[in-house]
Amino acid sequence: MQPDRFDDSQPPGAPPPGKPPREPAFNLPTVVVGTIGLLLAIHALVGLLGLEGRFRALIDFGFVPALWTEWLDPDVVDEIARRILDGDPIAMQRDMGFARIVMQEGSGGLWTLLTYAFLHGSWMHVGLNAVWLAAFGSPIARRIGPERFLWLAAITAVCGALLHWATHAYDVTPMVGASAVVSGMMAAAARFAFSPRGFGFRPAHLAPRLGLAQMLRNRTAMLFIGVWLVINLVFGVAAVPLGLATDGGIAWEAHVGGFVAGLFLFPLFDPVPREPRGFA
Repeated sequence: MQPDRFDDSQPPGAPPPGKPPREPAFNLPTVVVGTIGLLLAIHALVGLLGLEGRFRALIDFGFVPALWTEWLDPDVVDEIARRILDGDPIAMQRDMGFARIVMQEGSGGLWTLLTYAFLHGSWMHVGLNAVWLAAFGSPIARRIGPERFLWLAAITAVCGALLHWATHAYDVTPMVGASAVVSGMMAAAARFAFSPRGFGFRPAHLAPRLGLAQMLRNRTAMLFIGVWLVINLVFGVAAVPLGLATDGGIAWEAHVGGFVAGLFLFPLFDPVPREPRGFA
């Protein structure tokens, strides 16, 4: 009986011929893992500061639209008081006291355009943002690299804060959360995920980028954008009961600001050539 012949055509430890190598269950880019880890660590750290420490973090590093409006209009405090007096009489004294503390002690610094995105209202809030950032931020990071990823994330955060300011100029409630960044990543991913060649393209994150005219003609892309808008509008109403936001609710306008920034500015960061038709 002849012994089996030893096949030395494969290196030691290689999988049997015909079987593809096993992919890891979790294969997130380092910059995405680091960003998610930072968000979780900051939320845990803020939670250890106590009630007064958490409040200080909110008014010093959260984004407060009224503080920015005060730069342009010193009489903004009078307008805030008038709006509070027009509200619920039971909550009037509480809201007036809160507004006074925020306007007197809040920082309102330029850094809050970015730092608000590192703070969250609850573990569920930061957890959901982490999941969505892993899902949509990963293909973006693989496509444009870590440096451009961080720049795009920063710009979407700033644009989200600015649109929130434009629509809530007299609001003293600090806005927190990375949802504007997540929304921007979703919009950026839509620029290539729905490419006609994108679904069969390997690797998928290198599919050609769609121009804006092509997106308007792409039913799947437009359906995605429409569903995203509806979900944000509806989700904003149910945020507080579900514990996904503070008493101020979800700042869905900031989500829109981040989404629009990601949709229109992504080509400035994208090194992959676009589709030959329908220029961005």
